[in-house]
Amino acid sequence: MSAHNDTHAHGADDHGHGHDDGAAHSTFGGYMTGFVLSIILTAIPFWLVMAKVFDKPSTTAFVVLGFAAVQIVVHMVYFLHMNTKSEGGWTLLALIFTVMVVVIMLAGSLWVMYHLNHNMMPVSAHEMKNMP
Repeated sequence: MSAHNDTHAHGADDHGHGHDDGAAHSTFGGYMTGFVLSIILTAIPFWLVMAKVFDKPSTTAFVVLGFAAVQIVVHMVYFLHMNTKSEGGWTLLALIFTVMVVVIMLAGSLWVMYHLNHNMMPVSAHEMKNMP
């Protein structure tokens, strides 16, 4: 028997399917759980907005954003299979870094736009008379 046949005879696998890489592998039930949670996390905010449950629109917006954040986590866990074990935790670390960069960019952009709006307002006619 040749060396090639010996490796197959002892159960070695050329494609790497014989070992666990630490990544989460979902089943049909796992996908259905994620799907049902996604439907619920979409239907509740839809109902909150359509039924006008809260008096203030800002309260409704914060609750909807909260549901959106939970839905993002559901998608990452059930559909993207992100956890602390997959790829040695690098996927979670990359996600945290990405979230930090996005928050810094959004906060910085809003800060710059607010100050530009505040500092670039046209001068009123009354203030123009008092200018030298």
